[in-house]
Amino acid sequence: MALFRLFALWSLAICFCLCPHTTSAQLRQNFYANVCPNVEGIVRNAVRQKFQQTFVTVPGTLRLFFHDCFVQGCDASVIVASTSTNKAEKDHPDNLSLAGDGFDTVIKAKAAIDAVASCRNKVSCADILAMATRDVIALSGGPSYAVELGRLDGLSSTAASVNGRLPHPTDNLSQLNALFAANGLSQTDMIALSAAHTLGFSHCDKFSNRIYNFSRQKPVDPTLNPNYATQLQGMCPRNVDPRIAINMDPNTPRTFDNMYFKNLQNGKGLFTSDQVLFTDPRSKPTVNAWASNSPAFQSAFVSAMTKLGRVGVKTGKNGNIRRDCAVFN
Repeated sequence: MALFRLFALWSLAICFCLCPHTTSAQLRQNFYANVCPNVEGIVRNAVRQKFQQTFVTVPGTLRLFFHDCFVQGCDASVIVASTSTNKAEKDHPDNLSLAGDGFDTVIKAKAAIDAVASCRNKVSCADILAMATRDVIALSGGPSYAVELGRLDGLSSTAASVNGRLPHPTDNLSQLNALFAANGLSQTDMIALSAAHTLGFSHCDKFSNRIYNFSRQKPVDPTLNPNYATQLQGMCPRNVDPRIAINMDPNTPRTFDNMYFKNLQNGKGLFTSDQVLFTDPRSKPTVNAWASNSPAFQSAFVSAMTKLGRVGVKTGKNGNIRRDCAVFN
């Protein structure tokens, strides 16, 4: 009996050690080789067509992936639409600024996959989003990389689950590190993923505090480049239409590159959460290193994206393959 008890405890200990990693262990490249061998080419073509219609496809899809993975894991729960009885993730205030073109990219890719009889309802929306994210990065000049596949789609999506899970423009380094660490991501991963802000746009209200009412003594954030602050005030006057958006990278807003880090060195990080990566001595050396070494940054970014794609993956009874990405089966 004592031996049995000892074995049971040992088994439990092994599970506690291994279980956090079992979800990512289910993922593998070429997961669909036997059921839908051309899936990556189908997604890539659909994404390219969408990209040719609008550049917003790029930041929209990339941000959608990030917001999905940070709330209940990479399970396409952010794509689910609200119903009369359930307010879904996408309708949480932190997700209202997600671009519709990101959602549409996944929907278009899903339709292209389902147009192939052998592939229909065989590929998860979560995996489609992961592949589409890789493709938009490559289309905008960034690195292409092998995507691990095998995620199932989540079975729940609630606005309440978003609370406290996503970074905010005013976060300091410790707050950012804590949010990323909760998802198994390091400070290095966080800095690499923050560079996604080399693409896309932001609405003026997300940073207006830095150019008008930073503090009583200093209305403009002193870590902001003065010329850049004046430029931002010109594009975002007081009481501006909240729908007005400006590029997050003032130099190469449509190219995935390491300009983000060069901008930080020059006081041109748009959010507090961007500029703090340079002003905080804990993260500054990494910013400086990647500002002068693009290959090192791109390698770190691919590593961080791969780790991000393993967060909270659903397998077995914890998920399924949605027939419609926006609706539970």
